[in-house]
Amino acid sequence: MVRRGGIIAGLVVVLSGLVAVPASAATPAFVVANGVTQPIHAFADAVRETVWVDIGLDLDGDGVGDRVATDLIRPATTEPVPVIIDASPYYTTSGRGNESERKSYDSAGLPLKFPLFYDNYFVPRGYAVALVDFSGSSRSTGCMDTGGRSEVASGKAVVDWLNGRATGYSAASGGSPVTASWSTGAAAMIGKSWDGSITQGVAATGVDGLRPIAAISSWYDWFRSDGVSFRSFGTPTSLASGFENANARSRCAAVRSEMTAGAPGNGDYTAMWQQRDYVRNAANVRAAVFSVNGRADLNVKAVNWGQWLDAVPASVPRKLWLSQTGHIDPFDFRRATWVATLHRWFDRWLLDVPNGIENEPKVSVERAVDQWSDTADWPPAGTRSRTLYPVAGSVAGVGTLRTTPGTSTSSFTDNGSGTPSRYIASPGATSARRVVYSTGTLATDLRVAGVSRVTVAATPSTSTAHLSAYLVDYGPATARGSSGEGIRTLATESCWGENRPGDDACYRDTVATTAAVDAQVIARGWADLANYASLSTPRTLTPGTRYTMTFRLSTTDWTVPAGHRLALVIAGNDSSMTTTPGQLPRVTIGLAETSVRIPLLGTVPAARSGPAPEVVRIQPDPVPGRLDG
Repeated sequence: MVRRGGIIAGLVVVLSGLVAVPASAATPAFVVANGVTQPIHAFADAVRETVWVDIGLDLDGDGVGDRVATDLIRPATTEPVPVIIDASPYYTTSGRGNESERKSYDSAGLPLKFPLFYDNYFVPRGYAVALVDFSGSSRSTGCMDTGGRSEVASGKAVVDWLNGRATGYSAASGGSPVTASWSTGAAAMIGKSWDGSITQGVAATGVDGLRPIAAISSWYDWFRSDGVSFRSFGTPTSLASGFENANARSRCAAVRSEMTAGAPGNGDYTAMWQQRDYVRNAANVRAAVFSVNGRADLNVKAVNWGQWLDAVPASVPRKLWLSQTGHIDPFDFRRATWVATLHRWFDRWLLDVPNGIENEPKVSVERAVDQWSDTADWPPAGTRSRTLYPVAGSVAGVGTLRTTPGTSTSSFTDNGSGTPSRYIASPGATSARRVVYSTGTLATDLRVAGVSRVTVAATPSTSTAHLSAYLVDYGPATARGSSGEGIRTLATESCWGENRPGDDACYRDTVATTAAVDAQVIARGWADLANYASLSTPRTLTPGTRYTMTFRLSTTDWTVPAGHRLALVIAGNDSSMTTTPGQLPRVTIGLAETSVRIPLLGTVPAARSGPAPEVVRIQPDPVPGRLDG
């Protein structure tokens, strides 16, 4: 929490019963009853304004500091209040939330519609809400730089302004200085997707106040994976071009050129990617972290949240939610619990309400559709990394996972059109496209919790080769459907907060989609074998030569239930996600040097031969999107 002068003054906190305030006294900033802040401020009377905050850069080169438009709404009280900030490029383009809400303004130019429910719910309870347009987007000046220093400054400068360390103005150019004398200085940033990613970037500067949803912790891992480029994600330049305003389009060619040069199509890790890697500065984080992610999110891939939480100091208060959805805000898959939990989180870390939320279980995981289980900590106590090895069986390309290495080799041919749903089908039969190795049938549950890493000893027949690897839970289950990212929007509505003209608090309800399945991918990863020795400098592969490469699989917290099997599938290019190599190879895997290191809680059964599980019902491969665009 950020506080001006180390004190939040003039606030009334009561743990039981409302405080009677004399008519002559100023309205308190907040009142607590039943452990949470209460709606004591008339939403219709809330103060609305726009302030343009100087971010300390001039990337558009006009000789004037770049300014970000900050639309504010706050309770009409003379007492100082904390602020919830969501910085975004989406407010006048694709919009926010499941209903794509956009900002709007009244005839006087004052902000009218504030997307999402934060203003409706929290302003009556004594919070201000600030919705910030990224530099170069909507009504801000400057340039968009796709996760770079300008966008991080868009959020950090607003926090600094709230604390008297930056300058705000009444207009995008010129205007008079505006101060935030009404602010306590306590600020929390929040946001899903691109918004949450910049939240992490701001937190890595050491600024307090953080709660991202499905956020990118390293932009390399959104566009690339261990040397291979993702097929449908474009480039940092093309992504920014979809959201930048007219000023940015005309004045930011140098920024676009820098991004283009820094993102070579071969998937190399460059200095530009390093600048956009928030994990390397995560040790600076002092803010309380609430991270929400979807296991099936192929947009903001799950490796992002795992590496972020691993790097954030252990002393930082944290909470983690893991759903089975795709790229979905928790407001649309666990609405009532989400609002109640977020309310208590902000009360605790912005207003010092002693509600004990920091002492509750830190992890909540959706184990089955709409069925949640809590764990005290992350990673869960007792988790140990185990190395498992593929061992050939009597069927070519099919074998077991054991705790000791095998011998011999297995091969597959990359035809350029393979996808996960095809790779994991028919695990007991030989496939020309992949190899598969599984444990025996589990006698007890086996929990996979963390980032797994696969080491592959691969001999390609050509000078280019891409690899894919998957951890698979084989066994019958009811899962969230792959359509709609796991939800379906209903015609009914529920309301969360207060209404005022031009800004209602009601949102369409959702329900989980479901599908009966016999196999589920629980972690996945992709790599370019040419980067076996370095992500920044690829090597030219010599056909017929064996190369060993270790690459990451996505972070997961998944329980493979008793009666199921855990399997490792290794294949060539994943045409649903990654670009196709220049020459399609036949790849031979040396089993003695190939392994997978998995963080496990439970016992891996002794390997034994047996009939392969029947796999008939496989979901279609989900289609990744462009952030929230």
